[in-house]
Amino acid sequence: MFEVLYKDIEENKSYEELIKKVLTKCFEEEHLENSHLCITVTLTNPENIRKINKEYRDIDRATDVLSFPMFEKEELDEKIKKNDFEHEDMLGDIIISIERVEEQAKEYGHSFERELSYMLVHGFYHLMGYDHIKEEDKLKMRPKEEKVLNDLKITRE
Repeated sequence: MFEVLYKDIEENKSYEELIKKVLTKCFEEEHLENSHLCITVTLTNPENIRKINKEYRDIDRATDVLSFPMFEKEELDEKIKKNDFEHEDMLGDIIISIERVEEQAKEYGHSFERELSYMLVHGFYHLMGYDHIKEEDKLKMRPKEEKVLNDLKITRE
């Protein structure tokens, strides 16, 4: 279902436990537990995420999370509808800057666990084809994110 990679930061089992808990809930919420879909989660630092952002999005700055889906939304929806998951398929990649997670948790006044969980859920729904650029899209994506976090009792406090 997922693989965790570390790029220029120390491995941390508590990160991996949280990633497993959050992504398992995301897969359950979208009824994908038996889908054979896989996600690669790369935990890294601001320098690396800046390079990736520049290379793939032509934006020369660090960010908190990047998502690289392998399917267009319509293609993935069709696969889900047909339950077309005989073989392992990559849903996509989520890349997270752990340093930014720490900074934003302090900035927003909530826990590191909450911020990392939000980055994972946010990245997951981008891989599922959701977006938040237009308000109508945000109105579809945000409730899904909040439901997963609320169900896991990972709140802003």
